[in-house]
Amino acid sequence: MQRNYQYYKQALRGNQFPLCFLDVDLLKENCKQIKTRISHSKKIRIASKSIRSVEVLKMITDFDKDLFSGIMCFSMAEAVFLSQKGFDNLLVAYPCMQEKLMEELCVEIKKGKTIILMVDCKKHVDAIQAVAKKNNIVVSICLDIDMSTDFPGLHFGVWRSSLFNKNQVLELVAHIQKNNHVRLDGLMGYEAQIAGVGDNAPGQILKNKAIQLLKKISQKEISKRRKEIVEAIQAKGIKLKFVNGGGTGSIEQTCTEEVVTEIAVGSGFYSPSLFDYYNSFKHQAALAFAVEIVRNPKPNVYTCHGGGYIASGSVGKEKLPIPYLPNGIKLFENEGVGEVQTPFIYSGNEKLEMGDPILMRHAKAGEVCERFNEIILIADGKVMGKVPTYRGEGKCFL
Repeated sequence: MQRNYQYYKQALRGNQFPLCFLDVDLLKENCKQIKTRISHSKKIRIASKSIRSVEVLKMITDFDKDLFSGIMCFSMAEAVFLSQKGFDNLLVAYPCMQEKLMEELCVEIKKGKTIILMVDCKKHVDAIQAVAKKNNIVVSICLDIDMSTDFPGLHFGVWRSSLFNKNQVLELVAHIQKNNHVRLDGLMGYEAQIAGVGDNAPGQILKNKAIQLLKKISQKEISKRRKEIVEAIQAKGIKLKFVNGGGTGSIEQTCTEEVVTEIAVGSGFYSPSLFDYYNSFKHQAALAFAVEIVRNPKPNVYTCHGGGYIASGSVGKEKLPIPYLPNGIKLFENEGVGEVQTPFIYSGNEKLEMGDPILMRHAKAGEVCERFNEIILIADGKVMGKVPTYRGEGKCFL
């Protein structure tokens, strides 16, 4: 689906800037494309970090309730919030040592909700065991496995879990089995170096080839290691309810692993700018934000109010939001994007005026929702309504 500047300009006319909007037609198209990328009877667990809106999570779930089964939450407080909103089958992707939050989560579990907590060391297990025992319940837990690959002089992946090999996993499994208020139900391994690293950036042929080669070698290594770990756990008489892996950027590769039962997908639904440069897929830019032209310092230079919504991670130009529409709009190299103003240089054919919007895309999915209380929904060229973000519901989980 092709979108032009006038399509969104007309749809957004009369709204207050800056604003965040979601093209619902493109969201549905992304859901459809993601569905075609899934194979080998895998399920998809929606990564809420990349969505951050209850209503949008419902929209995605409703697209295919059988395929999109379960949510991967990014904090324990968020899991409690989503449970209270009616969601179930919630996997908390990051450990939490706060007893108060665990107590709140126990309340939801007592209601019959399935909420699984992430662990990668004995201290995590012991903390959950103590609160679960106090509440006289059994809490489901999931092992987080480090899926990075080490090359000479290069750690290809992220520093996440303390569990890397089969022996480390079995040692923790033995500790889990000594505790009667926790139950090992799942295993997760996020191959960030494959799922979250683009390998088809323009003008970087040699770098792209190098990344593609590293990915290929890494995928072979982690596939073998994950299989060995799962089989070792099963040999201990434990039947895992799920094995989670992958991400938007590694769906095809992770689906080939027999032991994996579900893929975590988040960024693919909104498709932020960091996901433009993958060799194997291309999704639609469904979520964007608009800032208003308030100054015209000289011909072809337009300054907008706001726009400095920088993505997390290592510092680099790739973490800046990028000008999207109209075609021919660019940032100034020396100024970039600013909190209160962002200047642009324009070489396109649209006649821009004060009060007109400049459309931009965030580098990462979900994070831009922390800057807005609501998302304007556009379908068939018209605003069809507004839905709150987490922030719009008064929630800030991190």
